[in-house]
Amino acid sequence: MKALSIRQPWAWLILRPDLAGSGRAAAIAAGMLKDIENRSWPTKVRGRVLIHASTSMTRAEYEAAQDPLWSVGGPTIELPPFDQLQRGGIVGVATIDECVHPVDRASRWHMDGAFGFHLVDAKPLPFVACKGALNFFDVPPDVAAQLRQMHELGAI
Repeated sequence: MKALSIRQPWAWLILRPDLAGSGRAAAIAAGMLKDIENRSWPTKVRGRVLIHASTSMTRAEYEAAQDPLWSVGGPTIELPPFDQLQRGGIVGVATIDECVHPVDRASRWHMDGAFGFHLVDAKPLPFVACKGALNFFDVPPDVAAQLRQMHELGAI
């Protein structure tokens, strides 16, 4: 299965593992889940992709991500503490249903000048350590086997 590496805390904002049940549905309706992954390049990839949390995240990146979460004019999003964000592995899954051109941006999460991979049906998964890569990448066979086993056991 294809995976895409995303730096924290952006991967957490896509998956929002802190939300469950009706709270999750309300958060989606209120735009409190990141529904766009911004890239400088377009993609033709569609369908389910694994969300990989990159290993690297600087304190400055973490703090920069907090600013827009408090200034969007609506409910605020409080990030988990810096050292509690999982990194260096698969943390979730989402569906890419379109690649939004920079001139067609509509989501508050879509950055000016970027292509936006529109994400729907994002779900957190139990953490599985995995080395990431640039662009979309195939997860190693041992990681795929772990994920299949978790799915068969009903853990995901």
